[in-house]
Amino acid sequence: MIDGLLRRGAKVVHSGVADVHATGHAQADDIKTYLSIVQPEWFVPVHGEYRHLVANAALGRLMGISDDHVLLCEDGDVLLLDDEGAGHFDRVPAGYVYVDGIIGDVGNGVIRDRRVLAEEGVVVVVVTVDVQTGTVLTGPEIITRGWVYAPEAEDLLDEACDTVAAAVERALAGGTRDVEALEREVRRSAGRFVNERTKRRPMIVPVVMET
Repeated sequence: MIDGLLRRGAKVVHSGVADVHATGHAQADDIKTYLSIVQPEWFVPVHGEYRHLVANAALGRLMGISDDHVLLCEDGDVLLLDDEGAGHFDRVPAGYVYVDGIIGDVGNGVIRDRRVLAEEGVVVVVVTVDVQTGTVLTGPEIITRGWVYAPEAEDLLDEACDTVAAAVERALAGGTRDVEALEREVRRSAGRFVNERTKRRPMIVPVVMET
């Protein structure tokens, strides 16, 4: 905003060059004046961090409001107002809500997955099996983003493929034919290998295709 005003030829006086800042929030004396005029029976401090709420509550007591009529609340606290007065009633979930485009609240699970992807990367393991004969037809093939740079880690990726292939073959030899069970084995073996060799925990996405 300041840059835009200067481009239009204005002279801007701001807090960076002069002592001109004025807060929009009431000072302690302002709050005491307000309380002395309104003389509320109940007082709920609002706005600011918890330390500000505590200081505001102290002003209410200082101005004669009884301690049990000063209600200190945080996000999520539910107050009940009835003929008997006011008081704490319950708590509801409260906190940050991440909005994703037109979807709205994407949920903690999605946010957790995105954090893992951003910090640790993703490893996709693709393997094709013949559930009739119990053999591995193709793969495993590993596709990774954000874990290691594939062209510079061919030996590591080859070793990871061998480890996963051995785990899948053992599962097939043991009679496992369910695709979801095989995918759990792929995730388990790949995750263990990745963590032991690189001390990292990327997202492991197993893809088992059957013929």
